[in-house]
Amino acid sequence: MSVQDAAAQGLASKFGLAEGLVIQEVGFSDDSDIAVSQAIATVAELVDESYEDVVDGVLLWFREDDGDLVDALMDALVELTETGVIWLMTPKVGRAGHIEPSDISDAAPTVGLATTSTINAATDWQGTRLVSHRSRK
Repeated sequence: MSVQDAAAQGLASKFGLAEGLVIQEVGFSDDSDIAVSQAIATVAELVDESYEDVVDGVLLWFREDDGDLVDALMDALVELTETGVIWLMTPKVGRAGHIEPSDISDAAPTVGLATTSTINAATDWQGTRLVSHRSRK
């Protein structure tokens, strides 16, 4: 295994994903970190926003000017399995488009989600793990 492959698998392990899962990526843009997407693709099938089947997880890139967070989370739930996870990727403090943790804490329960953890996903991005209240793990 190359150093690059090992680094990708190390990053992917932060997300707690397993082989065979289908993860839908939403909101990817020029400022998103491609290394995060590539790392997830090493362990799971990464599909885009046009995918119209059930998914095991959603990788949702979201910035302050992307609109309403509650609406974005509701949209992310449409194809998600009952036990699926949403990884909300937001810019870190001090980066353009930063989302306050309190905004995430307020939005999540509105759509039936709970925040379980936050990870340092990339230089400019943090990931917040959101799960359904029914599947809280």
